[in-house]
Amino acid sequence: VQLQASGGGLVQAGGSLRLSCAASGSIADINFMGWYRQAPGKQRDMVAVITSGGRTVYADSVKGRFTASRDNAKNTIYLQMNSLVPEDTAVYYCNARDDWGQGTLVTVSS
Repeated sequence: VQLQASGGGLVQAGGSLRLSCAASGSIADINFMGWYRQAPGKQRDMVAVITSGGRTVYADSVKGRFTASRDNAKNTIYLQMNSLVPEDTAVYYCNARDDWGQGTLVTVSS
């Protein structure tokens, strides 16, 4: 499945953004879909994983601030990011099985 992430941008600390990841095909049978991020010079890390049933797992650094959701009817997953901090600056990628989106850049200014 091809994935298209969008919604990134420049935001001030304390602000919010909502990322979307649209899949080219049905995601109903894809149990685990996730959001990952990669800051400059760092490895790609898991941010959130959401199951087909809506269960979620979050990285400790985003718990309580980020919320992952999915709409199987629209073949789309989302990442609502609140209370953003400069350390959240990264390219955010969505993932399904072995497929990755192209990434969307989130920049949080202090």
